[in-house]
Amino acid sequence: MKLDSTITCPLCGRRSAETMPTDACQYFYECKGCGALLKPKAGDCCVFCSYGDAPCPPIQAAKESGGPAACCSKL
Repeated sequence: MKLDSTITCPLCGRRSAETMPTDACQYFYECKGCGALLKPKAGDCCVFCSYGDAPCPPIQAAKESGGPAACCSKL
């Protein structure tokens, strides 16, 4: 399982390597370049699933096991 993801800001394009939480979704992320407060896109559980180069650990685990995603009740 990958625990690091590089988030790319859709507004300014800044990329930042971040460590993802393993037990929860991260719903907000403040861009270190422009200060924009990023939120997940519709249908995504967290900012890593929307703007990162790797989905969050709960989504990765669900894909590996073939089971439902346990990180967000919206999924």
